[in-house]
This record gives sequence, structure tokens and C-alpha cells, in this order.
Amino acid sequence: MLERYKPTWMVESIYDLTPEDLQNHGIKVVMTDLDNTLIAWDNPNGTPELKSWLEIIAAASIPVIVVSNNSHERVEKALEHIGLPFVSRALKPFTKGINQVKDEFKMDNQDLVLIGDQLMTDIAAANNAGIKSILVKPLVESDAWNTKPNRFIEKRIKNHLIKKHDFKTKWGNSLDD
Repeated sequence: MLERYKPTWMVESIYDLTPEDLQNHGIKVVMTDLDNTLIAWDNPNGTPELKSWLEIIAAASIPVIVVSNNSHERVEKALEHIGLPFVSRALKPFTKGINQVKDEFKMDNQDLVLIGDQLMTDIAAANNAGIKSILVKPLVESDAWNTKPNRFIEKRIKNHLIKKHDFKTKWGNSLDD
């Protein structure tokens, strides 16, 4: 049962991923969670590091689409200065948002990855959809009120997965670490 929360890879930060990492694993489209993955949940303006990463990924012609459980208004406001396409109300851990992206880009499962900071929403959604997943550390230690219960449960799940699958206790800086 806990296998549905097992990520394909774990990396420190979304900003550590290079176009080469993604291309070497056949990834043609990146889907990413918004809060605490792409931007800090309490800092919707992002960082210069985010802008630089997005430019590098765009230069490699790899589309980045935000797939968020947040409302349309919240995601639109958070991304207004970044200009990324998005799917709001994605209903993760269900596959609604992922399927929208698959249909729009006409991609097969092996061409897609979902990057997120939560096992119970992001990673479970990717596994439910049959696509690759990358778990990243949350950008900030604090969480919105509605995420805190998941973090408590996730800690126990993560410890189980580390023991069972001999996951590294340290996070990698690329997909091959």
C-alpha cells in the first residue's frame, strides 16, 4: 500500500535539475507542483534562482507546466510575473490535472515527470497516473495550515520507504545521485 508514495527519484531542489538530467531519462515535459516546490508557499514572487532555472529549461525546449491543487485565482496570481501555463484544481492525488497535461501535449507516460514536495499528493498522483516522479525538499520549513497534517503522516511513510528500498538518507543533486 505504501508503494503508491514511492518517488522515482529524490533530489534536493527543483533548481538542481538540468536539461541533461531530464533528457537523459527521456523526459520531454515537466509538470511541477507550485507551493514549496517551485515557489515558497508564503513568497509568491519566486526568486532569481527560479527565473534562471526556467530560462535554462526553456532554452532546452522542455515545457514546464504547473499542476496545482490551488484555485485558479491563486495559481494565476502566483504565476502572473512568471508566465507559466498551469492546471489548477488538479485534485492530486487523483490524476485529473496530469491527464489534462497528457491530453494537451499528446505525450506518453514515459515522456512526463511530476515534481513535488509531498508524497501524499504529488508523488501519489504521479504513481496513480503511471508517470515518473521527483520528490524535492520543501523550499521552506513552514507549511500552510492545510498541509501540516500530511507532513506528519509523510514522515512515517518516508521512513518506511527508506528502510524498505534502501533509499539514500541524503538527497541527490541530480537524477543519478
